[in-house]
Amino acid sequence: MSKNRKAPGGTPATVALTRAGVAFTLHEYTHDPRSGSFGLEAAAALGLDPARVFKTLLASLDGRLVVGVVPVSGQLDLKALARALGGSKAVMAEVAAAERATGYVAGGISPVGQRRAHPTVVDVTALDHPTVFVSGGRRGLDLEIAPADLVRVTAAVTAPIRR
Repeated sequence: MSKNRKAPGGTPATVALTRAGVAFTLHEYTHDPRSGSFGLEAAAALGLDPARVFKTLLASLDGRLVVGVVPVSGQLDLKALARALGGSKAVMAEVAAAERATGYVAGGISPVGQRRAHPTVVDVTALDHPTVFVSGGRRGLDLEIAPADLVRVTAAVTAPIRR
């Protein structure tokens, strides 16, 4: 699909990026409901190095929801996430809470276009790539975006939060 072209029935992520004038490319693939790892499934389906495909995870940091964006090949380091945002203790958010707060379903949570803005940290390794892939707002849809644009549009900070 061409850059900035809104998919029919676009997602909040594609709408937000289009409104912000951010260049992105949509990549669709057939989601397998039996898949145990949405991010690794996306990397395999799109023929990508898992280091370029990032997952969006929500955590509760001192009682408030925050977002960590890390490569699908790793895990979120909750202590590093807390440090990056100046908090003391982070724990993974309940799936239902993450879905309510973002407006997306688990496995399709995009860091862009969430229902409410949340403090966001993008793992510093994103900056090693000309473009990265993140969920486009539904299972089976990824956005390819420049890491600097991802950081800017989500008002994120970058830090080493991958374990």
